[in-house]
Amino acid sequence: MTLLPKALTRLIESFQQLPGIGPKSATRLAFYLLHVPTDQVERFAENLRALKSSTVLCSLCKNVAEADPCSICSDPSRDQTIVCVIENPTDVLSIEKTGKFRGLYHVLHGAIDPLNNIGPDEIYIADLFKRLRTQDVGIKEIILAMNSNMEGEATAMYVTKQLKAQNAKLKITRLAHGLPVGADIEYADEVTLTRALEGRREY
Repeated sequence: MTLLPKALTRLIESFQQLPGIGPKSATRLAFYLLHVPTDQVERFAENLRALKSSTVLCSLCKNVAEADPCSICSDPSRDQTIVCVIENPTDVLSIEKTGKFRGLYHVLHGAIDPLNNIGPDEIYIADLFKRLRTQDVGIKEIILAMNSNMEGEATAMYVTKQLKAQNAKLKITRLAHGLPVGADIEYADEVTLTRALEGRREY
């Protein structure tokens, strides 16, 4: 028999479903919200609802946005001939902070990970291939900016093999020095990412 009200217990269980949140952290967060003013809790709840109702996936790059197409894809000043392929939407933020990349993006929303039953069909790889075939402006270079781990490397190898089969003349590059093996792009600093972009190599 629980000593906590059902509403509090359900909130704790909801927090525990978030990545990196254990039972103690979930309990602490729930009790924190219990003691803040009601209007603050209501704003928090409204922000959660808006997360789903006010965001879309860009039909071109699959980035999270407020409109379709997103602000990057619809920006005429961006280089339409270069597409940087990344794993997660947070990687867009990291690369944009460098101010050194003016091309477009394609967000896979994950990486190939056979151990967790994630194959090419579970992420947005097919959409990348379709984009290459249908985009009005011809794409000349694909930058593979996956994380430097086993899953990232497996994804890069798969994408490269498929791209070369479709278009042997397409330039395929990979982020080079600056990103240590095992490091996530999301946590790399701006200088490291800038060097990695500038030192990319053909794949």
